[in-house]
Amino acid sequence: MEKIYRREQKPMKYEWRKREKNLYIPKQKPELVSIPEQKFFLIKGKGNPNEHEFAEKIGVLYSLAYAVRMMPKQGYTPAGYFEYTVYPLEGIWDLTEEGKKLDTLNKDELLYTIMIRQPDFVTKEIVDRAFEHVEKKKPHPFLNDVRFGRFQDGLSVQMLHVGPYDDEPQSFKVMNEFIKNNNLEKTSLQHREIYLSDFRKVEPSKLKTVLRYKVKAIE
Repeated sequence: MEKIYRREQKPMKYEWRKREKNLYIPKQKPELVSIPEQKFFLIKGKGNPNEHEFAEKIGVLYSLAYAVRMMPKQGYTPAGYFEYTVYPLEGIWDLTEEGKKLDTLNKDELLYTIMIRQPDFVTKEIVDRAFEHVEKKKPHPFLNDVRFGRFQDGLSVQMLHVGPYDDEPQSFKVMNEFIKNNNLEKTSLQHREIYLSDFRKVEPSKLKTVLRYKVKAIE
């Protein structure tokens, strides 16, 4: 009997844009979603995101994220590893007590936590290896400020904002109306942003940003 052999197919790369559309590719109108627990490299800060320090912190996060992504090519394949696209940059934004007293936004009074999500297979051992790799290959003063943590936003309202970051208040107004009309309330004045566009390469009018508030039902 003739034997037929098929070439073993390489597993498809995990694309968050395709596999997690409900979390990362929302519509340009508010919707209610449930956000599961997720793992992140994160770093905190204060001040204007247009300053050089903010960009440096983003660079450190991406160095760690790619250190994990490229581990098999460095001779170590973590248990449960799969090919994937690095997740987008996210930010949790708030204001200092002084900033909350002002009638207009003073970006110098912004408080932020910027972060990059990691796949579920990432463990403390993998995190330690990533830090060691970056410390050796691309050391940076902010590396010591990076932490690894978990977040579970749970029930949230989100929508896609298209346009400049400074125009986000228009989308927040629409989200607040949705929250009010659906018998919900925000659990915090903080909000999360997920940056689907690279602001260095995309003109402001075409920037795509996911905006998200954590909410709860009013009893």
